[in-house]
Parts: sequence; C-alpha cells; structure tokens
Amino acid sequence: MKRPFLFTVFILILGLQSFAQIPVIDPQLRVEMNRMSEQEMIPINILMAEQADATALLRATTFLPTKQERRNYVINTLKKQAEASQADLLSLLEEMERNGMVTDIRPLWIVNAISCTATRSAIESLALRGDLMTVFQRKEFHYDFDDGILPSSPGDGREIAENLLMVNADKVWDLGYTGQGVLVAIIDTGVSLTHADLQGRFWDGGTEYPNHGYDFYSHDNDPSDGRGHGTHVAGTICGTGASGTQTGVAPDATLMVLKVFNDDELSETTMWVEAMQFAVEHGADLLNMSLGQPLPDAGVKLMMRQACDNTLATGVVASVCAGNVRPMQSMIPIPYNIYSPADCPPPHLHPDQMVNAGGTSCVICVGAVDFNDNIASFSSVGPSVWTDVAQYNDYPYTAGSSTAIGLIRPDLCAPGVNIKSLDYSSDNGYCLKNGTSMATPCVTGTIALMLSKEPELTPAQIDDILERTAIPLSAHKSNDFGSGRIDALAAINEVGYDAIHETETPQALVYPNPSIGDFTIRCVGMQQIEIYTVDGRLVKVTDVNSDQYQINGLPKGVYLLKIETERVTLSEKIVSM
Repeated sequence: MKRPFLFTVFILILGLQSFAQIPVIDPQLRVEMNRMSEQEMIPINILMAEQADATALLRATTFLPTKQERRNYVINTLKKQAEASQADLLSLLEEMERNGMVTDIRPLWIVNAISCTATRSAIESLALRGDLMTVFQRKEFHYDFDDGILPSSPGDGREIAENLLMVNADKVWDLGYTGQGVLVAIIDTGVSLTHADLQGRFWDGGTEYPNHGYDFYSHDNDPSDGRGHGTHVAGTICGTGASGTQTGVAPDATLMVLKVFNDDELSETTMWVEAMQFAVEHGADLLNMSLGQPLPDAGVKLMMRQACDNTLATGVVASVCAGNVRPMQSMIPIPYNIYSPADCPPPHLHPDQMVNAGGTSCVICVGAVDFNDNIASFSSVGPSVWTDVAQYNDYPYTAGSSTAIGLIRPDLCAPGVNIKSLDYSSDNGYCLKNGTSMATPCVTGTIALMLSKEPELTPAQIDDILERTAIPLSAHKSNDFGSGRIDALAAINEVGYDAIHETETPQALVYPNPSIGDFTIRCVGMQQIEIYTVDGRLVKVTDVNSDQYQINGLPKGVYLLKIETERVTLSEKIVSM
C-alpha cells in the first residue's frame, strides 16, 4: 500500500510550485550588468523554476522506518529532480563555455540551481528561457571575525570551562552520554587539524578527503583554519581537554571540517549551500553554522531558505548563530537584525508562534547570554520576516501587532560571553571569545549529546525538547532569549522512548497541493480547521470531528491552513490554482 502513496507524493514534490511572478534577472544584477563591458564576466546563481516542495518531501519520509532510509529517499529525489530539470540548461551552458561566454559551472541539488560565471549576453540569453525562476549575482563579502580574542591559560587537567558547567554538560557525561557516534559538520573558517584537544575527533574522509573535510573557497582538500574562529567553535563542540581545560560539550563527537571562508575572512553564500549539500550527502548528523549574512539580497535569502527547507527534509538539523549586530539597528533594523540563514524558521513551531504560523526549516537560531543569564549586548534581536520573498510570503510583521508578529528569533540562547575554547595559533593553547558564534556550538554540542542517547531523533523533536527544557528568561518565547537558555541535563532527561513519542508532531497530509479544485486533508485527531490569506485575513473556520476533511471552492491564491488537533496546531501552505 505504501508504493502508490509514495509515487503520488513524488509527483507532487517534483511538480512546479505556483509562485508569484518576479523578474528572471534580479534587479540588482541588472544594474551590475549595465555597468559591464561585453567581455566582462559576473558570478551568478541560476535558480530553476522547478523546486521541491520540502513540506511534501518531509511528509513522504514519515512512512519510512529509519533515519537513513528517509535521508536516502530525500537525497535521491532531489538529485533526480535536479538531473532531469537541469539537463537542457547544462547543455546550453557547456556550449556557452566552449564559446567563452561562461566558466566555472557548478550544479547543485540541495537547491535546484546552477552556479557559474557568465557574460552579459549569456545572462540575457538565459533570461529568455521559460524554466528559470531567477538569476542573481553571487557577491563575495567580508565577515568580521573580530570577536574579542583574549589569550587564556591552560587548566590543570581538571578544569571544565564555565559555559559547560552552566548548561550542566558535565552531569550529562556522568550518565554516559558524551556525543559518541555523532558526526557534526562544522561550516566555518576551517579547523586546526593539529590541536591536541581535537586529536581523534576528526571524520575519516578516506582517500578522497584525507584531511577530514573540504575547502569550498579554494576548492581543495585543505580545510585548515587560518583565522581561528572555526577552531574555537570546534573546541566548544568536542574539545577533549587534552591540554588542560575541558571545553567540549560533547567530547566524543566527530567533526567534519567544511571551510567556507578564506584566511582574509572573505566568503560567498553559495559556498555555504555547497557545504550543506556535502554534509548531508556524506552522513553528517547535524550542522554547526556560526556564520551569517546581514541584510541579504532577495536571491540569497530565497536560496538559503530553500536549502534549509530541503536539509530539514533529509532529517538533518542546523544550529545557527543569530548574529552580533544588536547595537546596529539604525543600519540593520528590526525585522532584519537577524543574520541569514538564522532568519529561516525552526523545525518545530513553538505555541507562541502559532498566532502567526508559517513554514519550517532545519534552523535552530541561537542567541547569546552572559554568565548571569543577561542578554549579551551584541546578540541580534528578532523577529525576522518573509513577506519580502514572494516564493514564501509567510511570517508577516507589523510593529506593535499582536498577530503579525513575524518569525520569533532566536529559538534558544546559550553562553556566548568570555567563552574559553581552543586557540588555533598553538597546538595546545586556549583563548576567550565573544559572540553568538560561541553560543551556537554549545547548542550543537547539546544536540550531539541528545543524539548519542537516541540517534533517531528528528529535527522537530530535537527543537521541541530543547525549547521545552530551556531555562525560561522571559514570560513567553521572546525576540531576545527565544525560549530560554539551554539546559543539557534537562534535555537529555526528556530524551527516551516515551518522550520521543509524546513530543512527535502528528503528521498532516494535504493533497493535491497545489490544486485546481478540492484539497483533501488527512490528520489523526483533527478538531478545527482555519484558512487564512497570506496577509492574515481569516477566510474560513470549520469544526472537524474526523481524521479526514475536504476543502473546496477556494479562489485562486496562496493560503495558510491551520489544523487544530488534540495536542498541537499544525500549519500548511496551500496553493489554489
């Protein structure tokens, strides 16, 4: 009985989504093109019009019994979609490459896109095609990693870093959970491969990746750290304490090192997407992304969310820093103070978010507190908003509104002030740093502890448990603290067979979607169904006492469907064509 259902979902997943019309050539790219000579080339990303419906993809995987089977299904589906829909375009690009109009062609499947460098006339020719969503410029930018570096002396071999004690990581170790068997992909400036506190903790990439990862900036096999940021982050995840101070929340976790910055702190977000794709394909259990771009272009924001949506469907969760621009609201105002991809939604929607529910993704957004649980002066403040991206058009925000509250950011906070961890400039050194980048690996390490107890936890279960067990620092989930400061011991105590099944979100199946007529909803325990326009206007409310219901007569448009069940409220985006 499963085969016909999965085949139907597969067709729905690969179907064209009904998106608002936007210019194929991004307006900012058009401005740049007008400045170019015909011989000049510009780096671009080409997003195909056909994109996976990540919600349907995730729903399809619930009928597969193991995490690995679910991951394989999603990866294979995304690869097949990219291969089929990109074939004709790749042939054209290769012909253009032979004629000197295009270089550096790089297909992606975690997002159905192709990255390349092209002349103005090549871009104009591409824009005439009917199978492209948008073409936008890839912009390299400088990321300031000046996060208050101070040297710190080694401990006496018994010292445990203060942030670990604050979140009760040491008490989790006493229960036998140390991150064993969990592979963490660290997407950053690289990691010192020779630091004593990381020896024995690196991923075995075989002969293809002999240095435990890859450098996506230089496109080589040397992901060594030339700035120190990634090494410090790695130390908070799994530093062993070999040089005197225990800095790792999950000291037995394994690190996959994915470098996306050069040693002058330059990067470009396509490299981040490539690294996410690599991590998913090579078996990472979770991602640490202590990085982000403030005020991203629309194309970047769209691409990052699609990547995060599809990563969620593979069963991989990402711990992502909120950003360090809280004092810069005159230049980076609310609701844009959160970095991207931290501005993407979480895997599980908190009850306080349900007044303005929208889609989900793999991102757990992390803010920073000091050792007194005060908000760090630099920690970026939410909410974020997605009504500025036509393809999503959710989480509307109006200042002062009790309903259009945007997307509450962050989800959680962790210690991020004066954090002691590893110094890349010495094979046995330590240093202190500040930043939401330092808080994020504390959450990553905690997730690794959870997965060492129960490897089959889903991203939604992980997020739900972390938020429910956090130490509350505000009356509700807030745009300062999220649901509160993490408590690793409380989270671990919630992880178990009963807790998994109690926190598992019921699944809702809505089909066909998009639809030219009726929608059928199947969900156990439905009690009420509400339908809203994307600007928050209530269209219909119906009491339901059944596990199946049919919607008909909706005018053309995009709607938010809210489904009240016995235990939780679910949300789905539906498209009437």
